[in-house]
Amino acid sequence: MKKPSRKLWLAIFAFCSIGVFAQNSEPPKVVLITLDGFRWQELFTGADSLLIANKEYVHDTTQLKKSFWRASAKERRTALMPFFWSKVPTMGQLHGNRLLGSKMNLTNTMWFSYPGYNEILTGAADDARITSNDKFNNPNITVLERYNKTESGKGKVAAFGSWDVFPFIVNEERSGVPVNAGFESATNNPNEREQFLNKLQEQIPSPWGSVRLDAFTHHFALEHMKKAHPKLVYISYGETDDFAHEGDYQAYLKSAHNTDGLIKEIWEYTQKDEFYKDQTVFIISTDHGRGTQPLHTWTGHGSKIKGADQVWLVVFGKGIPPLGEAEGEKQWYTNQIAPTILDILDVPINSDEVKGEPLKF
Repeated sequence: MKKPSRKLWLAIFAFCSIGVFAQNSEPPKVVLITLDGFRWQELFTGADSLLIANKEYVHDTTQLKKSFWRASAKERRTALMPFFWSKVPTMGQLHGNRLLGSKMNLTNTMWFSYPGYNEILTGAADDARITSNDKFNNPNITVLERYNKTESGKGKVAAFGSWDVFPFIVNEERSGVPVNAGFESATNNPNEREQFLNKLQEQIPSPWGSVRLDAFTHHFALEHMKKAHPKLVYISYGETDDFAHEGDYQAYLKSAHNTDGLIKEIWEYTQKDEFYKDQTVFIISTDHGRGTQPLHTWTGHGSKIKGADQVWLVVFGKGIPPLGEAEGEKQWYTNQIAPTILDILDVPINSDEVKGEPLKF
């Protein structure tokens, strides 16, 4: 008897997924995660051969190569991001490997952080008003605010970021969405672990004046998920971008590797908690890319840096067909993330607030 084809198996999976949604009318929960300025090149091919042995950007080339250099691109990317490449391909999708024809791009023309996060969270670029990284309240309505306005989402949304501009990007004041970012402490009846994190954050200096270390962002977010069970939570890790700006490729790779482990911890928690287990979708991306050639442009981004508009998307969880790494000519855009989240949460897309077209997985 002839074995069913891959296409037939996927059709069966899709049919079963529809059955699951029909039996459980409650929409999935969503965890949105970003890694600031993390290149698609490292995600899909691992450590860059032109950078890993370059002593201008690496202070211990022997140790870094031992940790992350392997003979093939597939081995290198697995060494760098073991959770992404050992687990995600069998339970979700990875888009943006331009070597395989899969493309994802920004639609804003700024190619730096505030415009990138605005596009991710609102579904539209705003090149007329979002032109800097200054701390000003976002005039646009994010998907977080949109969901917080609904009956099912009211009070069930939260955001956590390492960069201290996020309260303004989310417009915490207007939206009512709680944002813990920068060097803020946990303030809403903190439990014992949050009190410890508050104290520890004061005692461990960050290398930067506006960005805290990602471990604090991660654990504040995880503790809030355990206490409040938000249906939509946004976590923004920031170290990769800041280490890259410093030209420290060693720290950039180590931070990416560590973030892979942090994301694994969030995922594993959701699979043990009854509120989230088998009911959660993870959407992971970045606010912008970085340069590649000339070589020194990897440290920067912006409209003058070729390739800084090239980004990527990873998605897995409830109802997501496990297609693995995307291949073939397909063009997706960052402005599709926000409407995709609303689509998953079963919230009508109001074009006056959140724009863009949902992605079809």
